[in-house]
Amino acid sequence: MKTCERFQTLKAGYEQDITYLRNHSQRSTGTSAAKTSATNALAVKTRMAKALGRHFERCPICG
Repeated sequence: MKTCERFQTLKAGYEQDITYLRNHSQRSTGTSAAKTSATNALAVKTRMAKALGRHFERCPICG
């Protein structure tokens, strides 16, 4: 699958956020902040999928 630079930039940004949230969750195990970070990581993953899907549908290079 060929993708454009914008797709890669979007994906990298979301993955960076997800990694940060997961790492925070692991560092703070057993706290309410850890649970919140884990939940937020799942929400960001869902938003990433939607954003990349929208981009893929509209981009002439990717689609």
